[in-house]
Amino acid sequence: MATILYSLVGSCAKKLQEMISEEVVLILGVKEDLQELQRTMNQIQCFLNDAEERRTNESAVNNWLSELRDAMYYADDIIDLARSEGGKLLGKCPSSSRESTKCGGISFFTCIPNLQKRHKIAAQIRKFNAELEKISKLGERFLNLKNMQPRAEVPIVRRTTNLVEPNLVGKETLDACKRLIELALAHKGKKAYKVGIVGTGGIGKTTLAQKIYNDQKLEGAFSKKAWICVSQEYSEVALLKEVLRNFLVHHEQDETVGELSSKLAAAVTNKSFFLVLDDVWKPEVWTNLLRIPLHAAGTGVILVTTRHDTVAHAIGMEDVHRVDLMPADVGWELLWKSMDLNEEECVGNLRNMGLDIVRKCGGLPLAIKVTASVLATKKKSENEWEKFIDRSAWSVGNLPTELRGALYLSYDDLPNHLKQCFLYCALYPEDTVMHRADLVMSWVAEGFIEQQEGQLLEDTAEEYYYELIHRNLLQPNRLSFDHSRCKMHDLLRQLACYLSREECFIGDPESLGVINISKLRRLTVVTKTDIAVLPSMDKWEFKLRTFNTDLKPWSVEETFFKRFPYLRVLSLSDSLVKSIPRCGDVSRRRSCCCAGRGGGSCGLSNAAVLAGVTATQEIGRRAPRRVLGGRGIFIPVVAILGTALHTGLGVVRYEF
Repeated sequence: MATILYSLVGSCAKKLQEMISEEVVLILGVKEDLQELQRTMNQIQCFLNDAEERRTNESAVNNWLSELRDAMYYADDIIDLARSEGGKLLGKCPSSSRESTKCGGISFFTCIPNLQKRHKIAAQIRKFNAELEKISKLGERFLNLKNMQPRAEVPIVRRTTNLVEPNLVGKETLDACKRLIELALAHKGKKAYKVGIVGTGGIGKTTLAQKIYNDQKLEGAFSKKAWICVSQEYSEVALLKEVLRNFLVHHEQDETVGELSSKLAAAVTNKSFFLVLDDVWKPEVWTNLLRIPLHAAGTGVILVTTRHDTVAHAIGMEDVHRVDLMPADVGWELLWKSMDLNEEECVGNLRNMGLDIVRKCGGLPLAIKVTASVLATKKKSENEWEKFIDRSAWSVGNLPTELRGALYLSYDDLPNHLKQCFLYCALYPEDTVMHRADLVMSWVAEGFIEQQEGQLLEDTAEEYYYELIHRNLLQPNRLSFDHSRCKMHDLLRQLACYLSREECFIGDPESLGVINISKLRRLTVVTKTDIAVLPSMDKWEFKLRTFNTDLKPWSVEETFFKRFPYLRVLSLSDSLVKSIPRCGDVSRRRSCCCAGRGGGSCGLSNAAVLAGVTATQEIGRRAPRRVLGGRGIFIPVVAILGTALHTGLGVVRYEF
């Protein structure tokens, strides 16, 4: 939690530094109050590292961090409020009134209608200052938190080298790849030849399957090919549509499982196919869903990757290849190849230490690859690698066993602003293809991107995106030439979900209690029903900043969006929501008018939409390229809308 907090506190302090001398602050008369707030935040930052180390064993420290987190989000909202309301006052008052914050003389009569609003904002800031000071003193005096300077962060630099392609290393693995390809070709005349790759998570099953799928020997050997990611929870409709898309067969948006199955059967009748079912957890995906329609094919080969022998047995594999943990010498080869090291002398000098690092990774290829990405940011010297081996992050114990060691260390090594971007990806369901444009817009809207002089926030966000790919924390889609699409390995996604569990949730909101959902800042609704319903919140308010949907719902309750006064990202791009109910004017901070055809409007308090896009166009894959951030410019809120909305969000605009 402290890593998330450090980013949030730092972001708020930086915003305060930028805006303290702005006219919006001068006209409100709160400069000294904001300076005091900034000083308190800077002091609190120094306590966070000690608090993070102690939170596991001391419940009082953990409670302090929770209270501080809520306070920091509130501080961020207050900063937005001051900027927004100060900007409105500047627009209403003549230039002469801006020279005085006390509205003396003529300025007094010009600004007197706004005195009450100024007083209210100032009182709110002062009250929060007092509350934050109490939290700071509680940490320092009663919890005895130590003043510790944060670890120096490695700056993000523009990458000039190409991404290192996935490596198959070790004679056994290369032999296995060759053998499985030969099996597929030898049995391509069978009705449905099934072969499996079995092994634990992160061991390299998918990498091996990719090499087989892309091998030139298989090109032209089958009429149709398809690669399908299955995962633990899958939609039968979505999976059938993905198979049809791979087979280049058109389908309609609202077709049923039966209709899609019939289309699939017709598409493969008397033809041959090669199908990869990656990451299968339940045999029913084959036995109940795909087996019957694919039986219409003349011949076919099905390659299945799974963690479980029981799945392989239930599907009826004719041949199974088991992937084992890597021996130390093979793991070392993967480590230096993943770092793109070519100098034999460098490899030789570091070999013994590299073998120790591989052993700490437990011979797991995913762990070795993310560790290699961290090492790539360090000097290639024995002294630097020794420091790396001694890092305390290797032994953090308050994590699920499978997430400890190298996986957590790869997260811990990230700069704080990159940690926020990584954790944000937990909002996407398992095996979801994430689009760079969506992530960039969302990160900017959430305020995760640090302003770089002379550079668009969007461009900086893209650098963050590619840095996460270079660190093997996001896996690029190799079919997109600029790697504009990516996925997250399920173990890394588990890590992101675990670390952000108090702020992010993916699932049905009706399953959450009132107190739990009131603490959430980000939500992805995954529901099997046709309408999304939120729990009743009589004494609490929703503090969501991001709201996403996944495939469903088709509609939302009438007051749905009115209940999100802090919303910054609204994504309906994968849902079938066809209308957004009109909302009243709930302007707390940055407002946006979503003007509909026929004069309707949706007054989401913080929602922004994309400029110049009509209601019938798909929006969400593009955004106006403007200089965002900087003095006097608010971070935009993004609405990513992927359906033709009946209310017609005809105009989408950023509020400044």
